[in-house]
Amino acid sequence: MSVKIGNIDLGEFPLLLAPMEDVSDPPFRALCKKNGADVMFTEFISSEGLIRDATKSVQKLDIFEYERPIAIQIFGHDIESMKESTRICEKANPDFIDINYGCPVKKVTCKGAGSGILKDIPKMVSMTREIVKSTNLPVTVKTRLGWDDESKHIVDVAERLQDVGIQAISIHGRTRKQMYKGEADWSLIADVKNNQRMNIPVFGNGDVDSPEMAKHKRDTYGIDGIMVGRAAIGYPWIFNEIKHYLKTNELLAKPTMSQRIALCREHLEFSLRWKGPILGVVETRRHYTNYFKHIPDFKEYRMRLVTATQAEDLFQILDEVEQIFGDYQFQ
Repeated sequence: MSVKIGNIDLGEFPLLLAPMEDVSDPPFRALCKKNGADVMFTEFISSEGLIRDATKSVQKLDIFEYERPIAIQIFGHDIESMKESTRICEKANPDFIDINYGCPVKKVTCKGAGSGILKDIPKMVSMTREIVKSTNLPVTVKTRLGWDDESKHIVDVAERLQDVGIQAISIHGRTRKQMYKGEADWSLIADVKNNQRMNIPVFGNGDVDSPEMAKHKRDTYGIDGIMVGRAAIGYPWIFNEIKHYLKTNELLAKPTMSQRIALCREHLEFSLRWKGPILGVVETRRHYTNYFKHIPDFKEYRMRLVTATQAEDLFQILDEVEQIFGDYQFQ
């Protein structure tokens, strides 16, 4: 049965690309979409930045037709600012608006934004209600289990957010205090899904780094879809690998070195077009380590890839990598 956010059909058991700051930009999203991701989210965007017309925030509103369905994700601590930024986002014509109640970074949470709002659930509910009222687009939420182990009230919180009008919820199976440490607890995500009062899609997030893990989460916890984050960085193939495994119970062959280099080039070329010759080089660096993980004797080339300042040098290094490591077999 198809999963829907409002009237938006996401297909059966959709795979969502998690919104990740400085990662989920248009070049990266394009590669993930091409390799099987069903739903896109922008990097999270500061509501205050949008209202001030800050260049970095406004640039994050760039979305493309081939990415649909796509959400613009916003964060902030002031309800009026969040309402105003929602109206600004609406003009960019996304398919829905997503509220970030999950970011654990201190500079966000210390102001009561991101997962910082998990210390003030009444405000979280009020803010969500006002955002829903301020737009005709569907509104969704991404959040965590709670602030810490003593405040994992996600079953009640999800129900209250549904009652004020959200149309889907994505839950990272950790508390804010855990950050990204320890194991994600999906049992509470399942409790939200199995709450008889819940009738909106519930997506699980946290620790899905292989097709086998995705199948385990689906079969064990009964969620409506899975959000993949860090495992997709430098490895957008994971979405098609998961889809294939869920359908056939068989693993796809790992991408070859030539396929990895081709995708790396495509990523760099898109980044250069979108961000220009300086940022286009700098902001793809974080991906190189992941594209070429687990290759022995690769340290010298990895260092050159992450320190090169000219696009021409990067393309030349990739040529060298293909010549030297082209026959490497990935397990």
